[in-house]
Amino acid sequence: MDNRQRLQFKGSRIDNTHNQAQLRVLGLPAQQGRWLLIPLGMTILLCLGTVYSWSVFRTPLEVALQVGATESLLPYTFALVFYALLMPIAGYFIPRLGTRLMKVIGGIIVGLGYILSSFASNIVVMILTYGVIAGTGVGIAYGVPMAVIARWFPDRKGLAVGLTIIGFGLSPLITAPLANFLIETYTVRPTLRILGIILTVVIVIVAIPMKFPPNHWQPLTTTTSTDKATNQAYPSHLWKSQSFYGLWICYAIGTLIGLSAIGISSPVGEEMIQIKPSVATSSVSLFALFNGISRPLFGWLSDRFKPHHVAIGAYTLALIGCILMINAQVGQVATYLIAFCLFWFCLGGWLAIAPTTTLRFFNPDQYAQNYGIVFTSYGVGGLVGTLFTGQIRDRFGSYNIVFYFMAFLAIMGIIVASLLLKRKGYPLSK
Repeated sequence: MDNRQRLQFKGSRIDNTHNQAQLRVLGLPAQQGRWLLIPLGMTILLCLGTVYSWSVFRTPLEVALQVGATESLLPYTFALVFYALLMPIAGYFIPRLGTRLMKVIGGIIVGLGYILSSFASNIVVMILTYGVIAGTGVGIAYGVPMAVIARWFPDRKGLAVGLTIIGFGLSPLITAPLANFLIETYTVRPTLRILGIILTVVIVIVAIPMKFPPNHWQPLTTTTSTDKATNQAYPSHLWKSQSFYGLWICYAIGTLIGLSAIGISSPVGEEMIQIKPSVATSSVSLFALFNGISRPLFGWLSDRFKPHHVAIGAYTLALIGCILMINAQVGQVATYLIAFCLFWFCLGGWLAIAPTTTLRFFNPDQYAQNYGIVFTSYGVGGLVGTLFTGQIRDRFGSYNIVFYFMAFLAIMGIIVASLLLKRKGYPLSK
């Protein structure tokens, strides 16, 4: 560093110190106040994660709409697909419309989807209201808290984002019992209306303080490291980066394994292990806990280790889970619980690995757009996983074959991560 660069660096550090003293977040100096944004982001994602509590609505809606189990799954499937499809579109508009407006729009659409669902007279209308409209709202709102937190925590991206997305993973632990209580008290249609109103109000209110820091804002303790980070070369576009394709494929494989397992958690326990339905259902709460815990842990790991090493670790855990279930016998409850804790743990891990790796590999200033594109792999994994596991069960009469397929995917994931999930290798023309 020559004298001119030293003077520029010293001047930028003095400016940053001055800005730090002036800037406040929720009444506190920015350095401390930024931590309060994490529980706010968690709250927003907890509201959006209510979509994962669909199983609570299925049985009463099957009676109300006179449909079977396969049809009652369609609104949830469509919600996942539209949630993933809207992520890249929302990512494009977040920098243009602002975080608050995007969050308010998303919250209103989510609430509207729930409210309109309460008036659905058939499954097609329910697919349109809950699947398309509510799923669209989730896709619009989901990326905002993550983008905001990532900007406020350039020094601890993985940990901060991982803590924030705990809200989405743990949402069923809170919203499912709430929805179940409301259904028992008011029946299913009023419950959808009540939840729609609650979700809208909470998301809109919490969205008010969720905004980006000033351009080039950095925490005082990381001036040197972040200065170095800002000089890193990033690919001019995702499509020109080999790393993008490696991340997209790895994320798709990770979510396909995880979402396949989530979709069959209770049925596998009942059919293969022959545990009571009530035990299989209650075990999902344990799995959801592991799904939430893994997010900050894998975010922290992604901050400190190379992404392909973290990804290989996640795939290895999933592979162990597959081996346990391939050899599981009737009555081996512990084997079942350990295996599915691993599956849910790894899915939560990927929901931290992918956004953190996106921040590391590509320009953080374009994070909302970039992660929106990367997130389309989640939609592919969710759609294929949901449909494929059902087909295997129908064709072979057992879920056992599913775990051979998942094990194969885990091995393929290890290979792809080893070869492609690295910063080197872009642009492709070089």
